[in-house]
Amino acid sequence: MCGIVGLFLKDPALEPELGHLTETMLATLSDRGPDSAGFAVYGEGRIGETKLTLRGPSASAMADIAEHIRRAFTDADVELFDTHAVASIEDQSVGKFEEWLAQHAPAVDIVGRGKRMALFKEVGLPEKVAERFGLGAMKGTHAIGHTRMATESAVTTDGAHPYSTGKDQCLVHNGSLSNHNNLRRILKREGLTFETENDTEVAAGYLTWRMREGLSLGDALKVSLQDLDGFYTFVVGTENGFGVLRDGIACKPAIMAETDRYVAFGSEYRALAGLPGIENARVWEPEPATVYFWER
Repeated sequence: MCGIVGLFLKDPALEPELGHLTETMLATLSDRGPDSAGFAVYGEGRIGETKLTLRGPSASAMADIAEHIRRAFTDADVELFDTHAVASIEDQSVGKFEEWLAQHAPAVDIVGRGKRMALFKEVGLPEKVAERFGLGAMKGTHAIGHTRMATESAVTTDGAHPYSTGKDQCLVHNGSLSNHNNLRRILKREGLTFETENDTEVAAGYLTWRMREGLSLGDALKVSLQDLDGFYTFVVGTENGFGVLRDGIACKPAIMAETDRYVAFGSEYRALAGLPGIENARVWEPEPATVYFWER
């Protein structure tokens, strides 16, 4: 079942409200996915730095590891978010930092990286997950989120969305891919690595691969229609953009709204109902096999 939300702001005046608006949308779709939830927020980036979102086995363990990071990397800025932390590292130190993590904190996973993206996900009701990470206070230009109802695998944090396989790139998915195992083998030969058996991670990896070949996100989504078999709705985030794609049958629910201040996506209209100016928005159901993409 699952629920997807996405919000892309055109108006900079709304950026301080991004987290609050996204949190409200996510909580509205809790009944579509009460098992786990996650979201990615594209906030401020700094020239010469990379943001790495880290996930630890517990909040206390992550706090201890953050202190070790601060001592080992005095130039690192580490911000704690419950079981997660966002470490801002100078670009030239990222390789050394990853080696240090593997040696000194092997229980920590890197769940996202980039200039602007921070990514969070955990098991639990979506509103509780958002509260744990302080989503309501986050600022930025765009965000995507997911509420999961596990139907084909266990309820775990690893199974929660979004999935990120490239810098500042992540994807949430409602549906199921039938050829993901074959695609995973192909992508591994192309040098991609996967942390889970989830088909959504394969879809994210596929787009990363195509974009490494020089395609834009919009073109990568178009090509994916030829290679991804199944039924799906994707919402994708990049450093500067936001994209939506449904399969050729479009059996999963989806609704979009656009004003001169934002573009929003929801699995159901009720997720959009609280957005400012929604009464004057252009509201439509995205067409099957059609790429929608916005960038700023």
